[in-house]
Amino acid sequence: MFNALVVDKDEESGKTSAAVQQISVEDLPEAEVLVAVDYSTVNYKDGLCIGPGGGLVRNYPHVPGIDFAGTVEESSDERYKPGDKVVLTGWRVGEAHWGGYAQKARVKADWLVPLPGGLDARQAMAVGTAGLTAMLAVMALEDHGLKPGQGPVLVTGAAGGVGSVATAILANLGYEVAAVTGRPEQEAYLRDLGATQIVAREDLSEVTRKPLEGEVWAGCIDAVAGAMLGRVLKQMKYGTSVAAIGLAGGAAIEGALITPFILRGVNLLGIDSVMQPYDNRLRAWERIAKDLPMDKLEAMVQPAVLSDLPKLGSDILKGQVKGRVVVDVNA
Repeated sequence: MFNALVVDKDEESGKTSAAVQQISVEDLPEAEVLVAVDYSTVNYKDGLCIGPGGGLVRNYPHVPGIDFAGTVEESSDERYKPGDKVVLTGWRVGEAHWGGYAQKARVKADWLVPLPGGLDARQAMAVGTAGLTAMLAVMALEDHGLKPGQGPVLVTGAAGGVGSVATAILANLGYEVAAVTGRPEQEAYLRDLGATQIVAREDLSEVTRKPLEGEVWAGCIDAVAGAMLGRVLKQMKYGTSVAAIGLAGGAAIEGALITPFILRGVNLLGIDSVMQPYDNRLRAWERIAKDLPMDKLEAMVQPAVLSDLPKLGSDILKGQVKGRVVVDVNA
């Protein structure tokens, strides 16, 4: 028997609850690889799965946790053998399939990636889906021509998980980073990560009907969408790109017009980390090991244990989690 955070649903009331329980290997879903989990983390999707109503969960009982890192215990797939260090993000694990909020997890071999050299399991979960998404966004901007020296790169939602890692990576690569936040108290934290400019959220949240504004940004990683993305698109320099990774401000791009795309050649790049192909996923993890400064990563970490998760799940939905939560599932 081992510990897991189990979300269950009362059929009469329809209410869900989350608590640490003991389960066995026999309770785990069938798949090729059994992993002894070392660490997991907390993402917005985890908050949805833990919180009232169960969010993305369809079948109960359920073990959430969309990310984990650990050591292979058993494998029927020749790609992995006992003792291999692995990391998992995405593939709807923690939503449709039992996830990483347990001391053991059983998953498909296709969903795993070997832990790259230079990273341990704890660091991998300080990165997690948020950091992988940030790296995928940086790679997409670079693939579309972004280079240091072209001007400031804007990061919206900069104090959150994706924004924090994106800020640290971009600064380490030599980019000038402008960090957007609605929390003035986070300025010192963002400057420590490498931001050279702090932009108040209200400076970009007003909807305007202007077709274009002055050319300011050489690139952007946007976690907000909504009115902010509509405004940012009008301020992009000619031929530059915005990597869209989230929709905290709503799925619509308010105030957006076609003009930035056809008059300035601006690109809007959608970044998906859930179904990302293996080769690009591996490329991103290798870049993370090389280009994310570990001292900056450590500065983002908030430690937690399984019993902390119900509150943390609620906090992240309210925008009250800074940086990256690392969950020691064995503590």
